[in-house]
Amino acid sequence: MENIFEDITLPRIVKWISAAAMIFGGIIPYIPQYREIKRTENAEGFSLFVCLALLIANTLRILFWFGEQYELPLLIQSFLMNVTMFAMIHLCVGVRNRTQIIRGRDRVFTDFDKRYFWAWTDFMSYVDFMLLFAIFSSVIMYLFIENNLFVQTVGFLAVLTEALLGAPQLTRNFRKKSTEGMSIKMVVMWTLGDTFKTTYFIVSEVPMQFWLCGCLQIGIDAVILFQVYLYRHNTGARVKKQDIVD
Repeated sequence: MENIFEDITLPRIVKWISAAAMIFGGIIPYIPQYREIKRTENAEGFSLFVCLALLIANTLRILFWFGEQYELPLLIQSFLMNVTMFAMIHLCVGVRNRTQIIRGRDRVFTDFDKRYFWAWTDFMSYVDFMLLFAIFSSVIMYLFIENNLFVQTVGFLAVLTEALLGAPQLTRNFRKKSTEGMSIKMVVMWTLGDTFKTTYFIVSEVPMQFWLCGCLQIGIDAVILFQVYLYRHNTGARVKKQDIVD
């Protein structure tokens, strides 16, 4: 028993806490956005392309692990993040289907209509697309797993896609000239989480792709927070008027 307590040192405790923060910290920012959408029955303020970016990024990051094994908490986080993104998609699709006043025919993945890509009205279409992407990527990874350049490229694409996850939200805010419907708490948590994550990458000496793209992610978060200040008066009637002009 004494040996067990002797092994529990302060550095080890800090490492455990950091690992737990890495595993669950990425999920927490989406809790206020999820609750906001559920409370208001309005999903227009959240870009589903954020979910697409994270699903692709984390699927590639899982595959990258088979080519170069990195920190285990990052691998676990990728699985949990994919589950979280599907939960967000399920909620948003359900809300939009319930609240859409005039609804045309259903749009599904098998229509192969690029105009409605990632804007399908059926939740299973999003699952089908990601299953197809995961299977195709897994086959390619299996064929080229001995090629270090290919493996490193997959790792870079994974973290670069994740770094750009805020770009769809940033674009949506710019197009609407408003951040109404977007959870500010979510973006603040993004920024805090990305700052912690990037610091963790540097301290843990993970592959360079991780912390370089982490710095890019922090920059995008900062721009979105600036949009919150810039468009702080653009709500309600003014936004509707802007939409009509657009």
